[in-house]
Amino acid sequence: MSLSLGARARTRRHVEKPPRLRLEVDARRAQLVELGLAHFGSKAYDDVSIDDIAQAAGISKGLLYHYFPTKRAFYVACVRSAASHLLAMTDTPEDTPPLERLTRGLDTYLEYVRAHGRAYATLMRSGAAVDREVVTIVDNTRAMFLARLTRGMEGAVDLESPLLQIALVGWVGLAEAASLAWVEKCVAASAPDYAGAPPPAAIEVRDLLAKALLAIFTSRSG
Repeated sequence: MSLSLGARARTRRHVEKPPRLRLEVDARRAQLVELGLAHFGSKAYDDVSIDDIAQAAGISKGLLYHYFPTKRAFYVACVRSAASHLLAMTDTPEDTPPLERLTRGLDTYLEYVRAHGRAYATLMRSGAAVDREVVTIVDNTRAMFLARLTRGMEGAVDLESPLLQIALVGWVGLAEAASLAWVEKCVAASAPDYAGAPPPAAIEVRDLLAKALLAIFTSRSG
């Protein structure tokens, strides 16, 4: 028996609804994560209010918990989002020469830090939280970022050397601390009453970090 015109239309609407609903769910989750990054990036974890985030999103706290069952789950989702964004921005083609990959990677890294300071702070400072899942996300992000920057340098140095690995971990700490200090300096310098020296340009910070990393490789290449 064939369906009537009205039945076919109802069936078509029923079939079409899930994709639209999926888009609505994804958009709402993205909105909440963006708000979460802003709050977690500017306050300590314990000081972040789920009620305030729900109010800013124009929804009830109960609906927020529908998307993220606990505050911890929400926080982890925010950290994971910041990590994914950072890695997506700093990716380079496989055939990029090593030195060009290093400079391009650092350029986009600093661009991300400058444009998404709060999200970046959320990611980098979240390792202080006593949460193994968050620590794992942060550590994996650092490892992937460093692996990208050093891709193609295997022939020049032994990347498996324990001493070199320790030095590279130290360099990552330098890059994170320096980039955060640079962003804070840029923010301070944008205030109308700022009277200090102007902050360095992004390219100066990039060159400083690149030279520090190359110095580590040079010290181990002999």
